[in-house]
Amino acid sequence: MAKTVKYARWRPPFFNAASAALKTMQASDIRFALIGCGVVGRKRVAALHPNTLLYACDLEATRATDLARSFPGCQAVTDHAVPLRDPAVCAVVVSTVNAALGPVSLAAVRAGKHVLVEKPGALTSDGLREIREAAALSGVRVRLGYNHRFHPALQKARELVDSSAVGPLMFVRGRYGHGGRKGYDREWRANPALSGGGELIDQGVHLIDLAGWFLGEFTTVDGHCATYFWDMPVDDNAFLSLRTRAGHTAWLHVSCTEWKNLFSLEIYGRDGKIAIDGLGGSYGPERLTFYKMLPQMGPPETTVWEYPSGDNSWAAETAAFIDDVRLGREPSPGLREGIRTLEIVGEIYRPLKT
Repeated sequence: MAKTVKYARWRPPFFNAASAALKTMQASDIRFALIGCGVVGRKRVAALHPNTLLYACDLEATRATDLARSFPGCQAVTDHAVPLRDPAVCAVVVSTVNAALGPVSLAAVRAGKHVLVEKPGALTSDGLREIREAAALSGVRVRLGYNHRFHPALQKARELVDSSAVGPLMFVRGRYGHGGRKGYDREWRANPALSGGGELIDQGVHLIDLAGWFLGEFTTVDGHCATYFWDMPVDDNAFLSLRTRAGHTAWLHVSCTEWKNLFSLEIYGRDGKIAIDGLGGSYGPERLTFYKMLPQMGPPETTVWEYPSGDNSWAAETAAFIDDVRLGREPSPGLREGIRTLEIVGEIYRPLKT
């Protein structure tokens, strides 16, 4: 069977005429503060409109100052209470180490700020529940930063699934991993007090979120974690088997002993299969392959979409958050999805804490 290859230039799906007609404010009207000026924080604010970032906050003053220089009118601070007191700040992007995500987001919500918080959002599901209660009282929106949903191949997969091109879904198989780097086991991610765990709460939450996005809520959780290679008190591998009430299964493996960086997500339906490989950069070219089963079975009809451009997921997710604020809509993924993901993480980690 011949293979069709399509090269796609993906555009974020959020700026369209229907959305524009519903806007209650312009994107340029929303003023932001960034708390946590590391690599992820920089990626998240890179897509903001000029002159909308009022504060860059980091415990390391030099990092805050360096980032603030790139945004006219942006003030560098080391105390996150400063931007939270400013009534001009409408929304806050939180991209700290895991241990600070929950407390900083909770303070922001209580101050009446909308929040885009990097995954996992807190160390435990209880931390996110406290934020949910505060957000309900203050009437603000909280989006969990699971940017992988916004990668073009994942957006295309969502489109194919929603159009029933693969038929009723059966199961998902996912693998995600990297090989670390020299000294990785001495970084903050290897410190459970700062990270909340290892590879499961780092890259694993992305796979859990994506699997739930396609299959629905998981009611049965099995799996285990292990530390095979790195000299650290947290896991470097995790293996999960998740099932929905209807029996749909996600079989997931995450690893920081994956010596060649890898991202693979396969979505199986009764009428076809979607295979997503790569995320760009060190994970290899981003590609979606759709295998369409034919009535006579045998070799499937194969179509490939390739996405050679850079990673637009951060900009697309920021655009979605801005629309959450402008339109007063419930974010997806929001606190409900984030809580369930951390519940699953907690169930896998529970045997290690007894």
